[in-house]
Amino acid sequence: MFQVTNKKSITILALLLFLCAACQPQGDVSGAKAPGASSSKVVELTHSSYNPSYASVSANGYGAIASVNPLATQAGLLAYEQGGNAIDAAIATALTLGVVDSHNSGIGGGCFVLIRWADGSVSAIDGREMAPAKAHPQLFIRDGKAQPQLSKVGALASGIPGSLKAYEALVARGGKLTLADALQAGIRHADQGFPVDRVFASRLKVTAEKLQKFPASAGIFLKPGGAPYQEGELLVQKDLANTYRKIAAEGSAYFYGGDFAKAVESWMADNGGIISAEDFANYRLTERQPVKSEYRGYTVYGFPPPSSGGAHVAQILNILAHFDLAAVPEAERYHLLAEAMKLAFADRAYWLGDPDYTKVPKGLVSAEYAADLAATISNQHATTVAGHGTPPLSDSDFFEQLNKHTTHIAAADKDGNWVAITTTLNTSFGSKVVAPGTGVLLNNQMDDFSIKAGEPNAFNLIGAEANKVEAGKRPLSSMSPTLVLKGDVPVLTLGAAGGPTIINQVVQALVNNLDMGMPLDQAVAAPRVHHQWMPNRLTVEGSLSESTQQALQEMGHEVKVWGNFGATQAIGLDSGDFKAVAEPRVQ
Repeated sequence: MFQVTNKKSITILALLLFLCAACQPQGDVSGAKAPGASSSKVVELTHSSYNPSYASVSANGYGAIASVNPLATQAGLLAYEQGGNAIDAAIATALTLGVVDSHNSGIGGGCFVLIRWADGSVSAIDGREMAPAKAHPQLFIRDGKAQPQLSKVGALASGIPGSLKAYEALVARGGKLTLADALQAGIRHADQGFPVDRVFASRLKVTAEKLQKFPASAGIFLKPGGAPYQEGELLVQKDLANTYRKIAAEGSAYFYGGDFAKAVESWMADNGGIISAEDFANYRLTERQPVKSEYRGYTVYGFPPPSSGGAHVAQILNILAHFDLAAVPEAERYHLLAEAMKLAFADRAYWLGDPDYTKVPKGLVSAEYAADLAATISNQHATTVAGHGTPPLSDSDFFEQLNKHTTHIAAADKDGNWVAITTTLNTSFGSKVVAPGTGVLLNNQMDDFSIKAGEPNAFNLIGAEANKVEAGKRPLSSMSPTLVLKGDVPVLTLGAAGGPTIINQVVQALVNNLDMGMPLDQAVAAPRVHHQWMPNRLTVEGSLSESTQQALQEMGHEVKVWGNFGATQAIGLDSGDFKAVAEPRVQ
């Protein structure tokens, strides 16, 4: 058991990591063998990316790893080779991503962890950032007007990170190795450097001006003179290597109760911030009840609030269950997807927030409510959604924690464990702040709060009172780690990067795979659409056929073509073997 008390992929750049320990599935998912069967077979897996060395891999029959960087994937493999299990591999990969993909994630950010243990139980571990004790609803308002730049960049933009606390707890109670073991690959790559890849270089290019405002950040991520590192150049992070070494020696106590917290407090005090060392000491890791729904004969588990992902993936699927998506023309299918998305995002804007601070009705995911919403949809015409719906409410029917203080979870490291981790700094390079001497980028998750009712955030999402800024509160997230079971057997795990598009990416991958019968790689690669209620327009990828785009316009949608978007990763079953699929758009 482990003890807990109490969101590429990004959110727009939430970083996603999905791993599963081995089971021995047989044939298609309907005939999958129950978890617990072992295999010594090394499974060959696929991983599409811009660099052919970005390969999803398996090791010694344990299962599959899908991550966005080969160095991180290798760290997971090394954990297996050292006798570790899927938990060890997952955390080693995540910590290495915090070095080689640090524009997306790191220990200065937060995470959601969804686990299906071998005993059949499913856990949702909330490592989301918490607002500092001095945070308040007027924090980003000056003279009655919202100042959104304050929640995006600089000293007021960060919440208290939770990823490291979650990783330590998972390794300590579910792994075979130690947190120190999991840190070693990251230490090596931070200390010796690694070649900057194309995506990292592109993020540096567009963020260099903001990084330049903070000397400690510029000293790491920019060359002397202020130029960003180019693709192929070596990026060394000595301070981060030293921070990792100290964590390896002292555990998360160094981060949450030691010199790291003091360094952050000192910088904040000198730069108008409000985070204190006490805020770090008071961070709480929380376990929550996963969202569980049924779709086309499958059981779908998602992450509960403060993630909006689990609730609204379930809500959209519940609405779509009233339509035969495989039987309608392509344009009508995308139209129905868009209509369901609009309804869900209108509810998201009003109802969703941290369940420790606001009542989030479980009725949002009820079949009865979905039936009412589905009845408002026309198969041929776009509708205008004026506002949120009203799901069933009762005093005993709200999302909440499993326990207000301490929870122990039984975890067995046996074949059949599936782990999904979504971790992020929020936007590229988070707040752009590195506390001097630490090497750790701090998140800008305070922008995921509704800084003022009706004021859009970095992703043009509009929120209400349920997601207002409050001390100790966790901001709403779109991160959507998802697990799918057929009967009692796990058959698919997936998630995505891309801010609010995460929810709709996950839905479309599921629809493509479960409704349309597409192989998982095609389900991920198929053209995507996105609607988030406000602004009232349908964003479509350029790969969507012109005839379908035209048909959607004729149905009344305001269509905006946006190249391509998002980054989905998934692990499923293919002819009895694991198949890992990574986002082909990241090229």
